[in-house]
Amino acid sequence: MAEKTVRLGGTLLPAIGQGTWYMGENARSRQQEVSALRAGIDLGLTLIDTAEMYADGAAEEVVGEALQGGLRDKVFLVSKVYPWNAGGEKAIAACEASLRRLKTDALDLYLLHWRGNYSLAETVEVMETLIRQGKIRRWGVSNLDYGDMQELMQVSGGDACATNQVLYHLASRGIEYDLLPWCQQQVMPVMAYCPLAQAGRLRDGLMENRVVQQIAEAHHASAAQILLAWVIHHQGVMAIPKASSIKHVEENAAALAIVLSDDEMRQLDAAFPAPKGKTPLDVV
Repeated sequence: MAEKTVRLGGTLLPAIGQGTWYMGENARSRQQEVSALRAGIDLGLTLIDTAEMYADGAAEEVVGEALQGGLRDKVFLVSKVYPWNAGGEKAIAACEASLRRLKTDALDLYLLHWRGNYSLAETVEVMETLIRQGKIRRWGVSNLDYGDMQELMQVSGGDACATNQVLYHLASRGIEYDLLPWCQQQVMPVMAYCPLAQAGRLRDGLMENRVVQQIAEAHHASAAQILLAWVIHHQGVMAIPKASSIKHVEENAAALAIVLSDDEMRQLDAAFPAPKGKTPLDVV
């Protein structure tokens, strides 16, 4: 069965990648995390997302170690810059520090982690500089809502934004009101972080929901796999779940081949309805 892909900046990628939030926080887990990332690459989960924020750079170091031995060329590597580093010389220095930790000479994608100290114009300008310097190949944003994206589009060069990474899962559907349709119209992929509500208060309610469980049984799958399949069912949306064990990585990769029927999507929609009006962007 064909597996779901999403085109990002001219590159065709699997609709499920590998997130690294909470990696690098415990030295005892490091080898397990490295092994999980490598297993994911072997299984075709070739997008790896990290950030200078995660474990104060230690997550990037875990990724850097995982990519040793010739794996860098097989991976679409994404990192994110703190808002207070997202302009001028600070951004250049932050990017160079990320590259050192990742043991690579260039990022495939560099994201503004959230809006903050620098104007969008200053961030776009330094992203263009980093591209010219060969340190990044493309840039995007994270945690920007519909209004922020409209503002970004008015900035010179803002339309080169390659993606918006936001919180999105079955119990957090606010982006469907305006942000997601707009991104789809622009053919701008959305990267869904916390697609299993990992960091959210609703995780147990999602995993244990009767409808989710019944659909999982019908597919001989886990509840988590159904939640991932739901996220990537949406046009132009990719999910970046974290998996710090090989078993979880294998489960995530298998979710790429799960296709939910229209009826199953309707059942999930009824169990977790989308908001009927504008809601504040969910951020964790």
